[in-house]
Amino acid sequence: MTIDPDTFRSVLGRFASGITVLTARDDNENDYGMTVSAFCSVSLVPPLVLVCVDRVASMHDMLLRASHFAVNILAAHQEALSRRFSGPDEHKRFDGVGYERGQSGAALLDDALAHLECRLVAHHGAGDHTIVIGEVESATPFADRPLLYYRGGYAQLER
Repeated sequence: MTIDPDTFRSVLGRFASGITVLTARDDNENDYGMTVSAFCSVSLVPPLVLVCVDRVASMHDMLLRASHFAVNILAAHQEALSRRFSGPDEHKRFDGVGYERGQSGAALLDDALAHLECRLVAHHGAGDHTIVIGEVESATPFADRPLLYYRGGYAQLER
């Protein structure tokens, strides 16, 4: 039995997810970043997370060669930042964006809900994506509400 792609997408869209911006630097100290909603925890001991990256993403090949990456969990007011890092002009994603450097050199975006600095420990092909697993070496939470993605659009948590 095979499910059609439109039905599959529709069903998965009913699962609300947080929005992150994945960042890393290459060997020439060029910054890369992309919006990722396919992010989750894997293990508490050791502390592991995963992100799923489309194989055609401009950051894909560089990420697999990187030793470290950062996950910036976006706050409710950062929808514009999510759109910027998912847009087509990957060479201007960091222009005018506030950030500081993490221990590994990856960009930690200002005003994010949380930062995770990770050492890449494994990657596995899965369909048209690659599952990238990182061991969390540093984690910093901040107080705010999360930016969410639900049924093809941005949403905010109401409490």
